[in-house]
Amino acid sequence: MQNRVTVIGGVNMDVSATMNNDFVAGDSIPGKVSMSCGGVAHNIAHNLCLLGHEVQFVTVFGGDVFGKMCHEACMGAGFNLNHSAVLTDARNGMYLCVNDNCGDMVAAVVDNDIMQEMTPDFIASRIDAINASAMVVADTNLSTEALRYLVDHSTAPLVVDTVSTVKAARIVDALKQSSNRRMHTLKLNRQEALSVTGCESVQEAALSLVALGVEHVFVTLGDEGVFYCSQDAQHCYDAPSVKVVNTTGAGDAFVAGIVHGFLLGLPIEQVVQVGQKAAAAALMTLKTVNSDIKKYI
Repeated sequence: MQNRVTVIGGVNMDVSATMNNDFVAGDSIPGKVSMSCGGVAHNIAHNLCLLGHEVQFVTVFGGDVFGKMCHEACMGAGFNLNHSAVLTDARNGMYLCVNDNCGDMVAAVVDNDIMQEMTPDFIASRIDAINASAMVVADTNLSTEALRYLVDHSTAPLVVDTVSTVKAARIVDALKQSSNRRMHTLKLNRQEALSVTGCESVQEAALSLVALGVEHVFVTLGDEGVFYCSQDAQHCYDAPSVKVVNTTGAGDAFVAGIVHGFLLGLPIEQVVQVGQKAAAAALMTLKTVNSDIKKYI
């Protein structure tokens, strides 16, 4: 379908704490604590819904109270969950992060063992519905094997968000093992890009990923902007000025923004701008998803 995006990956119950004062190790620090449905794939899907797209969400929910809360939140946000599953004997994914008084993450812990259930067979049983989409977005909470299946069998343009340094290696391994070696878009941050490629510069890292078969590589650089690379172009785009409240969710919003831009058929410069505006919207709220994102695009 022309406007449908299928998003595949994790959904967590997010517990986010932001300090009012400077961090002191081993001490209890006043601040604000919030709880909401999150996870990289969920956040991308939610942003895309808010931007007006029909979103088909493929994930697994736990059978516990957090799984029920996340399922209800996804339904309320307007996700199509026809191809998701509720695993009654599993606990839902959980994410706990602590941010300093500038909104930057100090530490985070994620428990998403449930993602082991999203096997290649799980994806294969849904591949026809996945391919009946304008674009497909996946996160690297999926295993290397599940990602390789998507790279080999997704006929719709595939976009992957690398999630973390450890998990980013999964998509690189999937591409190396793939019989197709082709993917529409890969989004990483600086640390992830350098780690998975072993390169010393962002430019070198991006070029090595293009050589693996990625058509569009976006490396986010925090307040230094975004480095974009393809076979035909390389450019670093400056970051817009924004008052940062919370960095959690900004990368997810960026991915939703670039997908939105691609679906609108925009030139790459404008695709990046839409991604940056979406990320800026996320940076300005304590929530992982800014419900007013559309007014910033």
